[in-house]
Amino acid sequence: MTTDSPAFADPQAFERAAELLEAADRITVLTGAGVSTDSGIPDFRGPNGVWTTDPDAQAQSDITIYMGDVDVRRRVWAQRRAHQVWDAEPNAAHRALAGLERTGRLRALITQNIDGLHQRGGVSDERVVEVHGTMLWVRCMSCGLRTPTPEVLARLDEESDPRCTACGGIQKSDTISFGQHLDPDVILAATHAARDCDVFLAVGTSLTVHPVAGLCDMAMMAGASLVIVNGEETPYDDFASAVVHDSIGKVLPALVERAAAAR
Repeated sequence: MTTDSPAFADPQAFERAAELLEAADRITVLTGAGVSTDSGIPDFRGPNGVWTTDPDAQAQSDITIYMGDVDVRRRVWAQRRAHQVWDAEPNAAHRALAGLERTGRLRALITQNIDGLHQRGGVSDERVVEVHGTMLWVRCMSCGLRTPTPEVLARLDEESDPRCTACGGIQKSDTISFGQHLDPDVILAATHAARDCDVFLAVGTSLTVHPVAGLCDMAMMAGASLVIVNGEETPYDDFASAVVHDSIGKVLPALVERAAAAR
């Protein structure tokens, strides 16, 4: 059964996006925090976002502040233990992207999210490019040792700032903080995926964070159509072939259903 497009806020926009996905052989997807809000994980810049409601939260994501202030690290570790991700489940959008992979046309899934829900939702590890890292692992900033996050969190009752078990160095979530460089190999993989697709589908991202937002430019310059699905306007709306401002959890499964039915 196909989705009744008039149920959407802008049926014509939905139809245009659906037609582009139906015709595409290679689809690269870029996802942001908006994909995980239905799983109970707040975004960062939205009206109820983490940085909107708690101005100190953004400062705690600065690598210089984190490395230099033990009290900040203690607060961050406590927040990590209480984070919604540990109780979160993949939502309809995550499952839809796994369905897109099953059609054989998902070139890559580039994500700014650090919650691991795409993989838990069924997308293969080898298809996921985590440009901002993952909070499911912890890295020592001295020796580079990676440890599963739950193992580190289990030590918080005895150690409020748990140090590396190998060298005693400062540890942090294996994510990219302000002031840290993105992994060049990861960015290269994302760049290749953006340049090697028929449709570049940006979902749940404000498209304001560079260089990741610039992947839209790379895709369009290589001849791909840009499709945006987001609750709010983005700086790339005027350049996209289709823009759908609606519920991601409603739109994305319907788009994938249409795309799958076309083959």
